[in-house]
Amino acid sequence: MTANSLKEQPEEQKEKETKPTKKKKQRIRKFPIWLRLIVVFILIAISLALGLIVGYSIIGDGNAMDVFEKSTWQHIIDIVNKE
Repeated sequence: MTANSLKEQPEEQKEKETKPTKKKKQRIRKFPIWLRLIVVFILIAISLALGLIVGYSIIGDGNAMDVFEKSTWQHIIDIVNKE
């Protein structure tokens, strides 16, 4: 390498640094994050309810809507805590 090529290299880097950079266009979300979180929680609640219905009515041979009654859950808790 010659002395001239060493001098040119830092100048080229300076030119690259001084060139204006393109500003990135800020992304506007069509579906905001807070709305995504709400939708996820709603989907989780729906899947939980459907899982309870399927488990209680199809697998357990009970009435589908009985799964939402307090007496059903009290009976399950009594069975689990039986000593």
